[in-house]
Amino acid sequence: MMFPVDFPAVHGPRFEGKIAIITGAGSGIGKATAIQMAREGAKVALFDLINERTAVTEQEINSFSPGAARAFDVDISDSQRLERAVLETVELFGGLDIVFANAGINGVLAPIEELSLEDWRKTLNINLDGTFLTVKYAVPHLKARGGGSIIITSSINGNQRFTSFGMTAYSTSKAAQTAFAKMAALELAKSKIRVNVICPGAIATNIDETTDKTDGLKEIVIPVEFPEGGQPLADGPGQPKNVADLVTFLASEQSSHITGSQIVIDGAESLLF
Repeated sequence: MMFPVDFPAVHGPRFEGKIAIITGAGSGIGKATAIQMAREGAKVALFDLINERTAVTEQEINSFSPGAARAFDVDISDSQRLERAVLETVELFGGLDIVFANAGINGVLAPIEELSLEDWRKTLNINLDGTFLTVKYAVPHLKARGGGSIIITSSINGNQRFTSFGMTAYSTSKAAQTAFAKMAALELAKSKIRVNVICPGAIATNIDETTDKTDGLKEIVIPVEFPEGGQPLADGPGQPKNVADLVTFLASEQSSHITGSQIVIDGAESLLF
């Protein structure tokens, strides 16, 4: 039996009339995604700790799309600041359609017996609680628009790879993000809100600035021979633009039947183990 194929008409940029919140938007993957979405018509709320990088991102976007970007001073682990920024975004731009929960830290890298409870909790508080709070406060506004797309940045660590010694807190938070995304995808499907999780490998970003390695790690490293550059598909780490391409696809109507998916983007890095 033949069925007619109904391809929706394309009118203008993919994100024309759409409003997006992007956490960790001041640099790296968040910045690349914010710029790409804005170039395709979106209004973007840049959630990050306000610093020179975040201000530059805002200025860069507004230089080619005046009024399309606004930077908000947000610590995603701070419930009140995050909720206030979401409300201000909706008031400023008139709604919410896309959420990219991308912010996170590596935190302290240490053997389990050396890792303090305080450092363990800080990593989970930012990476996991921050993701939960971002989604929690965004959902009512996505429902008010009749649906939307949520994308969460997890990692190959804790999902595909388990040999990054010292990263027990980080990897635990990333595995939990994946479980959270899949639970949320099923819960929110009836509201036409899609939830997907991406698992990047090594990407050229500023996340190493949030890393604190202890001396104890030197004794528990397993030697692994990597190809030159660390990723079979690339001559070095992936680029933020590579991930932005995936995120914008998942945010767009081109992925309208994709939810609850866990997508690895690592240039085959995790296949080396």
